Amino acid sequence: MKLFHPIIAGAHLPDRLVACVGALACIALTILLCSALGIVPAALPIIVAPIGASAVLVFAVPASPLAQPWPVIGGNIVSALVGVVVVQHVVNPALAAGLAVGGAILVMSLLRCLHPPGGAAALTAVIGGSAVHAAGWSFAFVPVGLNSLALVALGILFHRTTRHSYPHRPAQMPLPDPSGLHLADIDAALDDMHESFDISRADLDALLTRAEVHALARRGR
Repeated sequence: MKLFHPIIAGAHLPDRLVACVGALACIALTILLCSALGIVPAALPIIVAPIGASAVLVFAVPASPLAQPWPVIGGNIVSALVGVVVVQHVVNPALAAGLAVGGAILVMSLLRCLHPPGGAAALTAVIGGSAVHAAGWSFAFVPVGLNSLALVALGILFHRTTRHSYPHRPAQMPLPDPSGLHLADIDAALDDMHESFDISRADLDALLTRAEVHALARRGR
């Protein structure tokens, strides 16, 4: 049964239900908005599949560094551009698919907009078919960029309505003891572990500080 335990710290059923409502409403509105603008070529889909994955991040884990506006918009667009470059220069489809996703990870990392659905955007540019290939550079902006902008804008409105922080801002909490944890300690621990975690340094600092407050209260200090 351990396989079915929550994998996201702090996740509760009410929050998941709110995420479901947000994804439902904003994906539907993204389609309606992009359709109403009338700028997506008839041969291309009004909405691309990677936006569904972006919606999972924006509404289910809005505090994630990978779900913030720049990663969503920049990550999807630059990844699609990488895919377009690859498909224009690499004939072998298997090699092109691998290069597109690998290249997207590299470019997103350099531009500080790492966003997992970006890998799908890059892959779509390669395997999306003749209409996507014919669209060339414009595919990265319409529909990919347009979809991403609409989703982020609607996500901001939705989270403000439900009183969630998006774009996420870490909670500010004073240290209970000047000798307690500092960001330098967190950076050193992260270096020791040689792992990447889906939480910002500021959020990790706030979480550990709050935990330290509870630990001190439990000890009666």
